[in-house]
Amino acid sequence: MGINGWSESLRQELQPGIRVMLIEPGAVATELPTHITDAQTKEMAQQLYAGVPVTAEDIAEIIAFAVNRPRHLTINEILVRPTGQAG
Repeated sequence: MGINGWSESLRQELQPGIRVMLIEPGAVATELPTHITDAQTKEMAQQLYAGVPVTAEDIAEIIAFAVNRPRHLTINEILVRPTGQAG
């Protein structure tokens, strides 16, 4: 929630010349679980990430779409989650 307010303030401060966009990805399949050393935390992360169909490439495509819109419009906020992600 805090980042939403911060990005809106930044948007207002920088307009009209700079667009501010907030992309909020939910669970994204990344290598994060392989870097966790605590066994219990690693297991929890692996369970969370198991079956997550959203990839880093999916998020990159969304960012590319947003920044490639015409300069006269801004997509201020995009919330992206796997369809089956709870909350």
